[in-house]
Amino acid sequence: MAEIERSLERDQAVLATLPHVPLDGWTRRALRAGLRDCGLDPRDLDLLFPQGPVEAIEVWCDLADRRMAEALAAEDLAAMKIRARVARAVMLRLGAVRGHKEAVSRAVALLTLPQNAPAAARTAFRTVDTIWRAIGDRSSDFSWYTKRASLGAIYGATLLYWLNDDSEDDARTAAFLDRRIEALMLIPKVQGRLRALGERLPDPFALLRRLRPAG
Repeated sequence: MAEIERSLERDQAVLATLPHVPLDGWTRRALRAGLRDCGLDPRDLDLLFPQGPVEAIEVWCDLADRRMAEALAAEDLAAMKIRARVARAVMLRLGAVRGHKEAVSRAVALLTLPQNAPAAARTAFRTVDTIWRAIGDRSSDFSWYTKRASLGAIYGATLLYWLNDDSEDDARTAAFLDRRIEALMLIPKVQGRLRALGERLPDPFALLRRLRPAG
């Protein structure tokens, strides 16, 4: 998967755009307003985001992934079991966009459009891959794919639940996440079934194989 282009200007632009999204959505109008607010020239929109609002969403998601990884680096991961690391990482990732649920909701709606499926796949993969790498995963065998596929399902369900969670400190979301991890992910028999499925099908994770970074 090609690395996303990162720059201070792009990060500043998407952050400045967020207050405009509830009213204008993820649109060129919102992006131009964001550029103006952070001191950049709105005429540079096509230079900074050639693919428009969808690319801006990718940049925002990547920024949130980086913030999650930075926060996780300060945690005592060695003292945590693997499932606790995963849960903590997911909650930190949600925390990175807390306060902007409307922008997240509108981003999800835009990414679910058929023409934006490739961007949706890229953002989802970057998030789950960043989580696994941040908690110390160094797998290179079949489990590399099963871990990311499993966490992708968990993260997607948890994100949608979180969008409607008004509990203090996202307590209900944390409980929901714990149940999903228990049920879907770190249970040997589930991974065994996925492994068996992989042996029967020609290439069950073709998309993940194409997205997997080199090296």
